[in-house]
Amino acid sequence: MKTIRCIFKGKVQGVYFRAYTEDFANELNVKGWVKNLPDGSVEAIFQGKEENIKEVIRKLKEEHPYAKVKEVLISYEDTGEIYKDFSIKY
Repeated sequence: MKTIRCIFKGKVQGVYFRAYTEDFANELNVKGWVKNLPDGSVEAIFQGKEENIKEVIRKLKEEHPYAKVKEVLISYEDTGEIYKDFSIKY
């Protein structure tokens, strides 16, 4: 199981990006959370099989009907935390 932090940049707020992230994550059995950041980007922690996490990221970049992801900053994390579900943070 991997834990990956992503910062999504581009047109990612005001386009249901967090809701789509939650839907894609649940579809692929990925746990963690997603939240808007003050600078207009979106941060997410994904935990699960690495190939499933990569598929969530791909879907957000290529299949989201309203978002325009220009950049994704990815870092592997070792938080020690185990997530039980995927949630939207406010």
